[in-house]
Amino acid sequence: MSHATSPETPELEAARREFYERLDRHDVAPLWAAMARLVTAEPRPEYVPACWNYPRMRALLMEAGGLITAREAERRVLVLENPNLRGISQITQSLYAGLQLIMPGEIAPSHRHAAAALRLVIEGHGAYTAVDGERITMHPGDFIITPSWTFHDHGNPGDEPVIWLDGLDVPIVNMFTTSFFESYPQETQAIERPEGDAQARYGAALLPLEYTPSSLSSPLFVYPYSRSREVLDRLYRNGPLDAHHGVKLQYTNPATGGSPMPTIAAYTQFLPSGFKSEPYRSTDGTVYCVVEGHGSSRIGDQTIPWGPHDVFVVPSWCQVQHEPAEDSVLFSFSDRPAQKALGLWRESRG
Repeated sequence: MSHATSPETPELEAARREFYERLDRHDVAPLWAAMARLVTAEPRPEYVPACWNYPRMRALLMEAGGLITAREAERRVLVLENPNLRGISQITQSLYAGLQLIMPGEIAPSHRHAAAALRLVIEGHGAYTAVDGERITMHPGDFIITPSWTFHDHGNPGDEPVIWLDGLDVPIVNMFTTSFFESYPQETQAIERPEGDAQARYGAALLPLEYTPSSLSSPLFVYPYSRSREVLDRLYRNGPLDAHHGVKLQYTNPATGGSPMPTIAAYTQFLPSGFKSEPYRSTDGTVYCVVEGHGSSRIGDQTIPWGPHDVFVVPSWCQVQHEPAEDSVLFSFSDRPAQKALGLWRESRG
């Protein structure tokens, strides 16, 4: 029996149009008109591959440093906006990224917010960040976290500018309409523990006796680059390389084995000279920052060249291949733990 639909007559077309207009007046819409847009066969990210050239960004940051103080700005940051998401402060549909500058003698006042944050120190020495009562000296390549609702401030008692990459889950927090913000009563928070206290307690594959996590985030606030770089080098020498990632490690919460924060995962990756990765894609759109080296990445149908400290983004379910021109280290972060918690994450190797 045939189930072919009858041709649409002018009368039927007019009746449907009038019906849809009445639906609209009642704040109702027909699902059949939106189904293809709402339920897609594969991910269709609204954002695109993009790269931010660090020398160009640095020049703009230094210009901003002469125009506005860290105190005036609260945070002197240039937001990296995806070309397809301009005006909404997003590098992907779930993540925010920006480059922050603090000049010698400046303090970025203490505050806290529901959004969780990470820092990758890019250049400069002498600055610090204080998180939840502990001060952390920043060194290039260090990965630092600011868990949700922890007070944090930054200062630079040194004699050179310090720049780092910020990554936050602001779009996720705002999607759930759960944003909160609070300033600390003073410009800087009270320091309650000596520097290195968290590292001593949680950073040596040891935990205090009968330790029970009080947060979903890592109790370890800093992951020094000197240690992660040494591990990358040792694993490279011991082999073998992963065909898709080279040597790639995930930063972890030492108390749970999970990601450092419940919404954001972070990774460090070594790509030796002469290596070309096999095609890979996953549902977590990923933000990369070049810690060391030069090379290029084939993202979808375009090739993006990169050099030291450049930032680039690989959209969800977009095939990527990396090809370093020399030994290179990439830092990256994504929303993978949030996707995994919801049973949504998927990858494809091939």
